[in-house]
Amino acid sequence: MDKRVVGKIRRVVGPVVEVGEVRDAQMAEVVEVGPDHLIGEIVRLQADLATTQVYEDTTGLRPGQEVWGTGMPLSVELGPGLLGTIFDGVQRRLEVIRQQSNQYIRKGVRVAPLDHEKKWLFRPTVRPGDRLGPGEMIGVVRETEVIEHRVMLPPDIVGIVDSVVPEGEYTIEEPVAVLSAEGKTVEVRLSHRWPVRKQRPSAEKLGLSLPLVTGLRVVDMLFPLAKGGAVAVPGGFGTGKTLIQHSLAKWCDADVIIFIGCGERGNEITDMLIEFPKLIDPRSGKSMMQRSIVIANTSNMPVAAREASIYTGITMAEYYRDMGYHVAVMADSTSRWAEALRELSGRMEEMPADEGFPAYLPSRLAEFYERAGMVRTRTGKIGSVTTIGSVSPPGGDFSEPVTQHTKRFVRSFWALDRQLANARHYPAISWLESYSEYTREVAAWWQQNVAEDWLSLRNEVMELLQKEARLQHVVKLVGPDVLPDSQKLILESCTLLKNAFLQQSAFDPVDMYSVVQKQVKMLRIILTFYRKGLENIKRGATLVRLRRMKVYSEIVRMKSDVPNDQPDLLDALERRLSRALDQMGAVYEQSPEAT
Repeated sequence: MDKRVVGKIRRVVGPVVEVGEVRDAQMAEVVEVGPDHLIGEIVRLQADLATTQVYEDTTGLRPGQEVWGTGMPLSVELGPGLLGTIFDGVQRRLEVIRQQSNQYIRKGVRVAPLDHEKKWLFRPTVRPGDRLGPGEMIGVVRETEVIEHRVMLPPDIVGIVDSVVPEGEYTIEEPVAVLSAEGKTVEVRLSHRWPVRKQRPSAEKLGLSLPLVTGLRVVDMLFPLAKGGAVAVPGGFGTGKTLIQHSLAKWCDADVIIFIGCGERGNEITDMLIEFPKLIDPRSGKSMMQRSIVIANTSNMPVAAREASIYTGITMAEYYRDMGYHVAVMADSTSRWAEALRELSGRMEEMPADEGFPAYLPSRLAEFYERAGMVRTRTGKIGSVTTIGSVSPPGGDFSEPVTQHTKRFVRSFWALDRQLANARHYPAISWLESYSEYTREVAAWWQQNVAEDWLSLRNEVMELLQKEARLQHVVKLVGPDVLPDSQKLILESCTLLKNAFLQQSAFDPVDMYSVVQKQVKMLRIILTFYRKGLENIKRGATLVRLRRMKVYSEIVRMKSDVPNDQPDLLDALERRLSRALDQMGAVYEQSPEAT
């Protein structure tokens, strides 16, 4: 990479450095600032002045020191070795930094994004004479035991294969193929670089029809998320945003997981870095890190790097999407990212908008969430990027700008409720404030693969929960005793629904995850209790009599008693419930005075 002096420091305002005497510089160019060669990016050009945001600690910089240009935009290196690695916001490997500078990241530290010395077993899939288009596959590398790395041409290269290396071990720096393109010779390696702020192209963007199965019943059954979709998870401090992200990372049926810890507390990120590698992937029995990438950017790291970490993560996700994988991106939290934008905007003396956030906050949020989607790649494969962004509104106020603007660009909204969290109801997703616009789109998959009545079951439950919310207003005023048994049954059924279905224990080895077949059968049992119980109450039965049924206690315990690999046990439970209710109904039908 050729470096040249582009100017000299004129002023330092925290992470924002103003460079004067600028010559031969361009917008969004990566520069190296001061004698420590701190990494920065030009974000504004005006005459001979350039404003640079620096991704490292600027303590010690002073006016007059030189700034070097690299001629390249902020980019990430993409190739084998990404999976199983923990990076900071600008793709420096934290484990290597720890070996070089102990527990702290010293200024100006230089670490290669990927290991340039490690050899990978490369198996070519093309031959000399093959004509290749942008993004087409030239070979494969077994990156981990779980994921096959499909080596692709960079999206801006096309040509005819002149030569290709035989199967063998190569570093990511060694050429593995040579192409002729428009009279030029191009060497192709196992890795390439791509600008983080530029979306990677695809052949076609597709509609969304496949659900991202998470194992969380409240999500899969009531507020489903489609593969390639985007969801916001807002909630105040302590409502379980990070816990939900970790649960989704472990259990959702995505092929690759990218976790972005953006501006969260250091102890929280530390716990995640310690525990995440210990997690066993339920799909393969191997370590979760074999199909995961972690980007850790804690709240005490430089604020500008926090802003870059989001783009670093989504670019890596698009790279694996182009291989034909389904990728889930967990961003925790986008509020800290927005706060970084606000701080940088204030340092650059830009006109503030709502609550001090920059006027371009909505467009930046749109740029991030619009990079989600399901696509047909240049090789004809289907891949997707699903974005799950948590939001941390101050005081749990969902009317603040980040939450409100985020709602404009996502189609699913899992609102976390403080009262549910305080009641130890996990996950604390409010069924009254949450919504999903993917329900109709994924209904065909559920009806074809799981249950034909999935959509009607889901709608009936939502209607029941709405009735219960209205009745609770009456209960708060006059108490539950004045209600007739038919309305008390609604309250009782919803209590059963909340405790036996919507609530899950992250520490219960059976209940921490539910297969889709078990979810549907559990819902049918609860709705059977409500429907037939209502019929019996109309015949003269009492709610007390319904609760005394022996099978009632089995329903309460079914989420923990029935293993995921034996969902048929729930069919037997439903039959016993129906038989008990039918017998009770027959008694009251023959003798209305029965007690």
